[in-house]
Amino acid sequence: MNNSLNIPKKQKLTKKGQETRSRIIVAAAELMYEQGVARTTIEDVQNKAKISASQMYHYFKEKKELVLEVISYQTSRVIGTHTRYLSNLDSFEALYAWRDFIVNIQIKRNCEGGCPLGSLASELVEINSDAQQEIMSSFFEWEDSIKKGLRYMLNHGELNSDADPDKLALALLAALQGGLLLTQVRRDPTPIIVALDTMIEHIISFKKV
Repeated sequence: MNNSLNIPKKQKLTKKGQETRSRIIVAAAELMYEQGVARTTIEDVQNKAKISASQMYHYFKEKKELVLEVISYQTSRVIGTHTRYLSNLDSFEALYAWRDFIVNIQIKRNCEGGCPLGSLASELVEINSDAQQEIMSSFFEWEDSIKKGLRYMLNHGELNSDADPDKLALALLAALQGGLLLTQVRRDPTPIIVALDTMIEHIISFKKV
């Protein structure tokens, strides 16, 4: 997989430069997901990306610049993956397929790690206003992708006119995030299963008959 494809470039770089910059961002994202932003040092990233201090400084003058790029990277990665399911949300079966995708990820990870965006949010939104704005935009983007899927179901006769895709999308994302957090804390997929199933059952109550 070429991780550089989803990472914005702010400088005009050679192909090698782009690959190096991308490698730095991916290394930082993995470390920050595994051990948190605060515990991840620039030296940690240098070592994981196998670059020198001068190379790091060439691409990122400060850690906070790197953090913003990690948010962008994780947004593209997480929402891009979910969009594969949400963009084809044409039935309740498709909605359950998205649910199964989320649950299976947690089972494969032994319920460890939580949501990459949620983890960044819990650590950064109260202490870094720039990061808070970026993460807020990321969640709005995620919410919008769910909203589009539910609107598609409404427009194609799967949901009746009482359904409000905007409210349902927000509630579904909130259930998803809360379920992921409790699943991580308990090391048990039951919370995410219950949270998503309860919301999907609520959405089914708007099924057009």
